[in-house]
Amino acid sequence: MASSRRRPPGRRVWPKIRLLLLVAVVAAGGTALYPVWKAANPDPPELKVRYRTDTPATAAAAKPSLEVFNDTGTALPLSDVTLRYWFTAEDSASYAFNCVNAVFGCSNVAGRIVAMDKPTDTADHYLELRFTEGAGDLKPGANSKGIDVQLFRTDHKKLKQSDDRSFDAEKTSYKEAEEVTAYKRGVLAWGEEPDGTKASDEKKAAAKTAPEALPAPPAGVLFDDFSYLGPKDPALFKHGWLVRTSKGGPGIENTWSAQGVSFPTAEGSHADGQVLNLRASTDGTKAGTKQASLGTAASKFRDGTYAARIHFSDGPAAGEAGDHVNQTFYTIGGKGSKYSELDNEYMPNGGWGRPGPKLDTVTWYDHKTNDRVYETTNKSLDAWHTVLIRVKGGVVAYWLDGKKLFLSNGKYAPRADMSVNFNHWFIDLPFKGERAWDMKVDWLYYNANDTLSAEEVQSQVAGFTDEGMNYFDTVRETR
Repeated sequence: MASSRRRPPGRRVWPKIRLLLLVAVVAAGGTALYPVWKAANPDPPELKVRYRTDTPATAAAAKPSLEVFNDTGTALPLSDVTLRYWFTAEDSASYAFNCVNAVFGCSNVAGRIVAMDKPTDTADHYLELRFTEGAGDLKPGANSKGIDVQLFRTDHKKLKQSDDRSFDAEKTSYKEAEEVTAYKRGVLAWGEEPDGTKASDEKKAAAKTAPEALPAPPAGVLFDDFSYLGPKDPALFKHGWLVRTSKGGPGIENTWSAQGVSFPTAEGSHADGQVLNLRASTDGTKAGTKQASLGTAASKFRDGTYAARIHFSDGPAAGEAGDHVNQTFYTIGGKGSKYSELDNEYMPNGGWGRPGPKLDTVTWYDHKTNDRVYETTNKSLDAWHTVLIRVKGGVVAYWLDGKKLFLSNGKYAPRADMSVNFNHWFIDLPFKGERAWDMKVDWLYYNANDTLSAEEVQSQVAGFTDEGMNYFDTVRETR
């Protein structure tokens, strides 16, 4: 007969407690071992960066070429991606960058130079690259192809790259490079930062709010703040500029030279950064004269707003004063009955028998018969100025620092698409002796869609530069 006695409550509970303790011990052990297992079995990266370069350790510029791979199963907007190229600055120098080539267009590449809060032995700065929404998406498994950029000192001295974290002279063909880090919506997704931080789930969980996507540049707009190495910079030509070395006038014929085109920093420019400098120099003879010019290769500009921030000069940078120099911001295009030209010509010492300082604003109908209309502003412009030309509905308006100077209309309006140009030249050579004159341009802005005020242009320019967009061109050749 079975006993009717019941097991005491304590004896029934104890096996359950032992089971719970065993589960807890196993769980605790698993938790303790998880970081070890995770380190040995990390999640595959969502992004991958490959790098190559063709420069030695000492060079005029760092030239990283970067490829981004999408290793996920979904499309990746490039506007979600940020790249950082880590380097060590020298002699407290300032640095700049430009884009030479990208399949999706350099107009969709933005960048900035950032000083690190906590420098290391191999990096105290980084070049951060971002991409606008106009760069499009990378399909699953796709490759961005080469994104070619240049990093350089703004004083144009050579770089010493041997102590730069992201530089590797041995990678002359594309290879994976964890020293170039990549971020997806602000979270480290590839590579290792100089302090040893790597991509991890813990890092992602602690990430800050993702940065807002960078909008595509506005359609029908050209902007350039002249971040270039020199007259032979490949980016200068990729961005649609031509340095004039051809024969002809105006001024002292057949003296156009690339030697007068440079890109130094200048006080009073945006952030005291780089400018286009056009130097006209002479010893008083034709053989010893060099004139300077930079213009767009394409003639695709007509209606809209042309704006440039220019520093005109009343005196030479070196040598004796008194030359009849012409510092010009102008557009030109068309032939015969379609000939079109709009000029801003500043002559600090006058010219052609008329005294200076003066600014001539001129609309041409026919240069062969000298058929033109113009207005002269008689005053010194030896400082920075915002110069505008606005074209709309057959009316041309010339503006200086927000003040209207002159209007032309009727037949005195563009009849063809034009190029945009800056020239610095001598009207004549009145005396002997070495001298040189400088004309500086901070930036160029053109908008084919709207006629804007100087204040509106300045606001847009500030917005572009704040986002690291030092160049873009979305103006199409439509005619």
